[in-house]
Amino acid sequence: MSELPRKSVTRAARLATLPLGIGARAAVGLGKRVGGRPAEAVTAELQAQTAEQLFKVLGGLKGGAMKFGQSMSMFEAALPEELAAPYRATLTKLQDTAPAMSTTSLHAVLADQMGVRWRSKFREFDDKPRAAASIGQVHHAVWRDGREVAVKVQYPGAAEALMSDLNQLSRVARMSTSWVPGLDVVPILRELKGRMAEETDYSLEAAMHEQFAEAFADDPDFLLPEMVFATEQVIVSDWLDGVPLSRIIESGTQEERDLAAARYFEFLVSGPERAGLLHADPHPGNFRLLPDGRFGVLDFGAVNRLPDGLPSAMGELITAALHGDELTLLDGLREEGFVKRSIDVDAQDVLDYLGVFLKPLRSNEFRFDRDWLRGIFNYLNDPRNATFTVGLRLNLPPNYVMIHRAWLGGIAVLCQIGGTVPAREVFDRWVPGADLPPLSRQ
Repeated sequence: MSELPRKSVTRAARLATLPLGIGARAAVGLGKRVGGRPAEAVTAELQAQTAEQLFKVLGGLKGGAMKFGQSMSMFEAALPEELAAPYRATLTKLQDTAPAMSTTSLHAVLADQMGVRWRSKFREFDDKPRAAASIGQVHHAVWRDGREVAVKVQYPGAAEALMSDLNQLSRVARMSTSWVPGLDVVPILRELKGRMAEETDYSLEAAMHEQFAEAFADDPDFLLPEMVFATEQVIVSDWLDGVPLSRIIESGTQEERDLAAARYFEFLVSGPERAGLLHADPHPGNFRLLPDGRFGVLDFGAVNRLPDGLPSAMGELITAALHGDELTLLDGLREEGFVKRSIDVDAQDVLDYLGVFLKPLRSNEFRFDRDWLRGIFNYLNDPRNATFTVGLRLNLPPNYVMIHRAWLGGIAVLCQIGGTVPAREVFDRWVPGADLPPLSRQ
């Protein structure tokens, strides 16, 4: 791959091959079953081929298309096992592996960003990427002072590809949410596009990286690599070894799962209070469990700046819900913009609807797993439930877009890890406005 396809029509055409390809394979599969092939064997073959096509199309397009695939890889935990299993390994590859750019393109970007004598800044540089993701790929190298470093290089055309995909997704989202009475989608999309566009500026990412690293410096539980060098399209930082979170999800021991899940949850929740920043890209490719038990964190491109920490209303609303105070909860949701003034909704129904998410805070420890997430998914999407329509009446305020992205994705990943977490203690400590009732009163 020398360059990303940048034109909207080209990217849209490639995305269109996904449903077309699936339909064509289904037709072939029907023919094979008619011809005598066992249905189970044909189905498994089709699922494997479809999963591989997802990887090739989304991975090759990079940009917003690949970010969508990464989100799919996180939320497979909510799907029934028979549907999720064939795609799990393939989608997981999108978290830190994808078709790489050509060596010629790689060297051209490095020369443009670091000067024609860019090699003089390194003692060693490995042209083969160790990881490749949505807008850039990572190489192992040795800096001129002898330290091991990670070199993240942005794909040529990544900014254009990202914005093209966001525009395509925006058009689809406008049409698909027009029937939802409580959702004001335009400001949500505007905020999302603005924040995601920032991810293509590596100099901004470097500044966020340094702010995070300073806040967690010398922490016994976390390790954030030091920044070494940065331009708009290249970042050099200390190399971080360790077991990728995706490997723990796949084959970790229960002890590893518990430790990784606890560290992961605490980092996401405490970041705003400690650093004034929220890490808003929670997919497993950005995290490592180090041999000494510390939790390593990578990639600070998707960051929400929260200089005062998380909104205190978050803690206050969840506290009201745990107290069973439905009127205070609904008033607070209206004040924050989660329920528009023009929308009529029953306070008790809102409490019941949101209550299913609060189980992790109703005990001292909670094990996040796929069964719990599937239960929530099934409950919220069951039209027989009395609270089914409540979800259609809720809005997402623009200033909560990145928080929603981080927390929803984080919960999905926690359920993939399958670890036990002191969620209540961490939440009560780090979320402003939280004053959770004693467990004996619940």
